[in-house]
Amino acid sequence: MQFEKPEKVLFRHCDPAGIIFYPRYFEMVNDLVEAFFDEALGWPFEQLLAQSGVPTAEIRLRFTAPSRHGDQLRLRLRVTKLGRASMGLEFHAHCGAEQRFEGNSVLVHVDAAGKPCPWPDTIRNLIQTRMDIDR
Repeated sequence: MQFEKPEKVLFRHCDPAGIIFYPRYFEMVNDLVEAFFDEALGWPFEQLLAQSGVPTAEIRLRFTAPSRHGDQLRLRLRVTKLGRASMGLEFHAHCGAEQRFEGNSVLVHVDAAGKPCPWPDTIRNLIQTRMDIDR
């Protein structure tokens, strides 16, 4: 199962040539992850960050076509792996049938001191159930 979110390319995303300035894609991916926790898992980041954290330990994006001001993107996130304290994610962005980027990241659940700690059972169960991850 995938989590999807539409994203319109706004003026603030673009460079003077009218195409997305590539760091904005990383911001969109972060917004997608935050929306996933909130909308798919019912665990808003503001609630999560009050107790612990979920920093990105690794991220990679491959840009396959430029996006322009006004494009309507469809961002997709899929959980690929759920470890004791980590989670692998895969990302895709399309405009119509054309892929604009693909990539992956690793998130790590950490305690207030920034040390990796196990995902809470309620969240682990939600991820496994809603995202069809092996138990």
